[in-house]
Amino acid sequence: MIMVDANGIPLAVHACSARPAEVTLVNDTLDATFGLDFPKRLIGDKAYDSDGLDADLNDLGIKMIAPNRRNRGKTQDRRPLRRYKRRWKVERTIAWLQNFRRVRTRDEIKAVNFLAMVQLACIVILLRAISG
Repeated sequence: MIMVDANGIPLAVHACSARPAEVTLVNDTLDATFGLDFPKRLIGDKAYDSDGLDADLNDLGIKMIAPNRRNRGKTQDRRPLRRYKRRWKVERTIAWLQNFRRVRTRDEIKAVNFLAMVQLACIVILLRAISG
């Protein structure tokens, strides 16, 4: 899981097995920030539409912006959902990470080694953003 800023620069990255739901990994990803403050808003897809996650993030002072799932009623008005259009920047950052072969195909057996490769790729992306 990756968290990026408004320009697509990685702020936090967290790796684990594919088994847990993404909603349960948000707090771990926030704990893995690169020494930066928590953002004011998080934008996620429909998988992040959860009352429990909204309550946890409200305790931290973070507003969750996610479209409603089909089986849920309206939990957000349309105004914050306009920010959802900016989610393409997250997808662009994931595409940047796919340029690194060690990240694209996971050859490492241990998750710690894979996380180190993803963090190294994030550092390269940060350096390219600073110099470019």
